Amino acid sequence: MPIAKRRRKPGGHRAELDLSACWAPWCTWVLGGWSGTQLAVALDATTLGQRFVLLVISVVYRGCAVPLIWKVLPAGGKHPWKPEWLALLQALRGRVSPTWTVIVLADRGLHAKWLFETLFQMGWHPMLRVNVGGSFRPEGWYHWVPFRQLVLAVGDRWQGSGTAFTHPKTRLNCTLLGCWEAGHDAPWLILTNIPPQAAEACWYGLRAWIEQGFKKIKGGGWQWQYTRMTDPNRAKRLWLAIAIATWWLLSIGGEAEAALPSATFPPVPGSPRQQGRRWRLVSVFRHGWSLIMAALFKHQALPTGHGRPEPWPTCSTVPHGPPLAMSVGEP
Repeated sequence: MPIAKRRRKPGGHRAELDLSACWAPWCTWVLGGWSGTQLAVALDATTLGQRFVLLVISVVYRGCAVPLIWKVLPAGGKHPWKPEWLALLQALRGRVSPTWTVIVLADRGLHAKWLFETLFQMGWHPMLRVNVGGSFRPEGWYHWVPFRQLVLAVGDRWQGSGTAFTHPKTRLNCTLLGCWEAGHDAPWLILTNIPPQAAEACWYGLRAWIEQGFKKIKGGGWQWQYTRMTDPNRAKRLWLAIAIATWWLLSIGGEAEAALPSATFPPVPGSPRQQGRRWRLVSVFRHGWSLIMAALFKHQALPTGHGRPEPWPTCSTVPHGPPLAMSVGEP
């Protein structure tokens, strides 16, 4: 006798979870017990084939990242991102203590004057990378200097206050950080509101950790690329479970790594992961996974952890480069 075809259940009760009510306790969990008062946050977008586009604000942490707040949009259609980013930032407003130092990292595709000003109003410090095609007018100068003349060659660094971009609609009073390290095809040019004497261009390198966070959510960890979901709202709710699981592993692995003495990190030339002056041979994501699995096999209580971030990097050399007077004349 043929098996009766199972009726499809729409499961309307599954949509009862309102994520807007989850952001506050979720942020409290991630930042509760955080060691120190420095926080590095990255903004970026990622895709899932031709199905979804995700706008994500993540806390970068020990070579990886955990999503703090996100928006899932259908791929393939034109949709303005500015209102979505503003809504995400508004939802985060007031979630971090005003006494903390928060830097917000974004790549060239997300740079915009409105984003810089919004982060400034939140009391945070934008670090937005820009293309080399613009111009900068150092403080007290009359002439504009092309970005590319400030950092001419590998090894050059320059930083100072002034005004970026000549067009009145995009003109921005800010600090410009320029840095061209070996192994890069072009210099980093970063706009921030941090005074030049207090800022470090190498902090922008922390932005790459959000890419590792996306990797752990997809093929390098939770294998989200195999989902058959097509509804952005369902995917948005699923990401809450993914984010919670990700932070569980990162907090455990990071706390365990922080407890290891430096002597246990041997110098391994060519290793793909470097932890400051030490080499990270196992990611904190995998380290946390291993500790949880070991607890399960031993019938022990499942471990938990808190944020133990690494110190932000410091540049090894002082800013230097061609004197401006040699390039463009006296102000």
